[in-house]
Amino acid sequence: DNMQATNFVFLELLLVFSSEGTCFYGYYLAHCQFNSPGSSDVVFVEQLYFNKILLGQYNSTLGKVVAFTKKAEEFADMLNKMPRFLTHEMRLTNHCKISAQLANEKLLTAVEPYVWLRSVKAEYSQHQQKLVCSAYDFYPKKIRELPNGNWLYQIHSYLEFTPKPGEKIACMVEHASLKEPKLYDWAGLLLGLLFSVTGFLFFKKKSIGETVVQSNRNTIKTIEIFYSNL
Repeated sequence: DNMQATNFVFLELLLVFSSEGTCFYGYYLAHCQFNSPGSSDVVFVEQLYFNKILLGQYNSTLGKVVAFTKKAEEFADMLNKMPRFLTHEMRLTNHCKISAQLANEKLLTAVEPYVWLRSVKAEYSQHQQKLVCSAYDFYPKKIRELPNGNWLYQIHSYLEFTPKPGEKIACMVEHASLKEPKLYDWAGLLLGLLFSVTGFLFFKKKSIGETVVQSNRNTIKTIEIFYSNL
């Protein structure tokens, strides 16, 4: 009902302006602006356009209608002297504040990114490998990103390198959904080192088995099969 009453007032203004000539295009626009969860910075704005020209605007910060053309000044003064109209605009402003709070709680909740750290072959590079750190499905963006198409975002970071023994590489992710930056370690080099140590241990085990060969051939056979499967 509140919006219908406002639309009726601005519709009358459109009819007045269109009565003096051919009416090409006119529309009424109302929107709620806010930058943070608090209601102190919420602004309710109503605008009336005629033939792509802004005639007048109500701004809740000013608490009145401001005319942008000479012809609209008379109507702006008339509306600003109507207590019923101003009370009506205050109701719409309060509704805007409530809607802004709900939007912040339900729609603007930060979503923690899903991070995938992987190694790929570096093409046309002096380095052997390329590490790709990808973050998916986070909100809000706050960084340069690629849209997912579902109001969430993704970003990718690349690092070309040549693996070295004992070297540790991690991807650090900072986002509004995180209390502090998160480090995602790449286990590729660590895994390679583990495999090397394991191979060394099995090699030692096999060598020990070979020393037992003189006394127990079955023992050697078992150890050799197990080692070859690695």
